[in-house]
This record gives sequence, structure tokens and C-alpha cells, in this order.
Amino acid sequence: MDISTTPRRKELSRHAARLFAEKGYHGTSIGDLAEALGVQKGSLYAHIEGKQELLYETMREGSEAFHAALDLIPERLPATEKILVALRAHLALVAGQLDVATVFVQEWRYLEGERRDEIVAERRRYEERIRALFREGREQSELRTDLDENIAALLFLSAANWAYTWLRPDADTDAVAADFYALLVDGMRGYSTPR
Repeated sequence: MDISTTPRRKELSRHAARLFAEKGYHGTSIGDLAEALGVQKGSLYAHIEGKQELLYETMREGSEAFHAALDLIPERLPATEKILVALRAHLALVAGQLDVATVFVQEWRYLEGERRDEIVAERRRYEERIRALFREGREQSELRTDLDENIAALLFLSAANWAYTWLRPDADTDAVAADFYALLVDGMRGYSTPR
């Protein structure tokens, strides 16, 4: 049996995400993790190699969730509606998994080696998928023809990623997404501008 799928390991991963979100990766000790799980520090190593492994699992969980949400966007939608759906999904994930979202945004830089490279690549891939939505909107004349999709994606991600700092788990994320969308996309509509 894969130990990473055991109920005890899943419980440990949840506690690790919570502690990393509250105290930061470096502020969380193996002792903190053992105490949260109700075991001795030494017995914790029967479940993990070390904190890096738990940080990586939390990051991978966040990455998979964000990509899966984009995978569900119907291709037939107009680009601007895809942006709204992506924003709703992103904010719903942040609200539903505040600990994981916090770690995903703040603690990724503490990963090392190949794990860091993998997560950085997945973060960049997600950013590119968001950029592609704005590019599609511009190319389909749903958004301004002079729109810089890099800046638009940066604005989208800055607003959505930092929501973990103020978004409550019980928030109506669809309403928040609609407000963000109105501010974000309505300012990007308008006239085609000559280059």
C-alpha cells in the first residue's frame, strides 16, 4: 500500500498545510508536526522523510487543484466568460482550501531541487493558461486589441492569489468573482485601438 494514501498520512498532510500556513515552512518544526498528529517526533519518520516531502505534497495538491479547475472550463464559451469561470474557480479553491492556497502562494520558494523545479514549472504553466484566456479574448475581439495579456494575467493572478489574506471560507466567491470580473474585464473591453 502507498503510505501517502493512508488515512494517517492524509491527516499529517492536512496538519502540515495548516501549520505551514500559520507559521510558515521554516517556523514549523518536526516537533510541531508530531504534536499536531499526537505522536513522538521519532515515530513521525515512519510516515515521512522530512518536512520537504510535506511541503511538496501540499504544493502538488494546490497545483493539481488549480489546473483541474481550468480543465473544466467548456471550450465553447466565449473567452470573456472563460475568464469569469476561471476567476470563480480560482477564488472557490482559495476559500475552500485556505491552508493549501496560503502555502501555494507563500511557501513554494522553500522547495528544493527537482521538486522546486517541478512546482515552478506548474506555476508557470498555470500562468500561461490564464494569459491564453486574455490572448484569446483579444484575438476574438472580445477585449481591446491593444491588450497586453501578460499584464492582464498578472492583474488577474495578483488579485486572485492574494485573496487568501482576506477571503473567508464562507464567502460567496461567485459574488466576489463577479465584482473582480466587472472591474477587470470591463476595463479591458472597449474600442479597438490602432497599433
